[in-house]
Amino acid sequence: MKHLELHIIQSVPVACLNRDDLNSPKTAVFGGVQRARVSSQSWKRAIRELAKDISPQYFRGERTRLLFEPLVKEMKAANLSADDAEEGAKKIIDALVKLDAKSTDKVKSTTLYFMSPLELQTLAGSYADNKDVKKALKAIGDGKSLKDAADISLFGRMVANDHSLTVEAASMFSHALSTHKVDNEIDFFSAVDDLQPKEESGAGMTGTLEFNSATYYRFAALNLDMLADAEHLESMAEEDRRNVVRTFVEATIKAIPGARKNTMNGNTLPVYVLGVVREKGHPIQLVNAFENPVRSSQGYAAKSIELLKSEYAKLKDTWGIEAVFEKSIPEIGLKAFLDGVVDHVV
Repeated sequence: MKHLELHIIQSVPVACLNRDDLNSPKTAVFGGVQRARVSSQSWKRAIRELAKDISPQYFRGERTRLLFEPLVKEMKAANLSADDAEEGAKKIIDALVKLDAKSTDKVKSTTLYFMSPLELQTLAGSYADNKDVKKALKAIGDGKSLKDAADISLFGRMVANDHSLTVEAASMFSHALSTHKVDNEIDFFSAVDDLQPKEESGAGMTGTLEFNSATYYRFAALNLDMLADAEHLESMAEEDRRNVVRTFVEATIKAIPGARKNTMNGNTLPVYVLGVVREKGHPIQLVNAFENPVRSSQGYAAKSIELLKSEYAKLKDTWGIEAVFEKSIPEIGLKAFLDGVVDHVV
């Protein structure tokens, strides 16, 4: 399996990038101590959104329960009457992800569906031709309708009611973990009522928020062989697939979850990125470099980079891991790094 690995060290100041059900920053125990954690789902969404900005022509997938109105619009464009379009859309959605019988304000599905504009057009066109739901679903089961939605190929889609439409993710992500022990802290805040009479004292509102700060190890990988197969982006031109990979790598490096971005802006860039392309084997994390948590009185980033490099060198010597591409940022700049990765896509 030819694949790409990205190993990222990134320091984030006071922030709450990813919250649990109690509004606290997520954590996990690793190496016997509590670490700051950001779920892969949280970071992946940030990456998808940034990829749309970088290359909107390739990343047009939308994950939604509100599939009905866009599908009706495409069916009308395929010359169906309003009544036939609405009836057909409901049948297709019910076959895909089931209609939500409890929804009263809008027609919704029971679960999210990851769709693309070309897929909607294909569904609508096929249904308009023969009024057959099964044939319409079959028309989008060959991967060709994902040419405008590389995000579906990269991040995957599960369709419980029709497994032929399930798309296995070509990428994989770990939860980001701090390289060191982290304790969440509490911020007490107060807000002033601007119209409160001057003779009255006291805040108009008070409350608390939890936060932390951490140096994270992030890991992402991309199965380059899978990305180019018939169920993913085989129908794309080679140059377009290269651009998709380039965008994916750039977005993965630069994106950061947007939680509390206006009050605790944690938007930073990585201090170190190791990119590896290997022709054989499977992706390997380097998180065990930090199983023994980093302890430092002068910051965590420099020591984390040192341990990451050491772990990679050890794995290469011990297990004979071979790479056809092995470069890091800031040893080279982002453009040169991206150019190097893309040269090994095909």
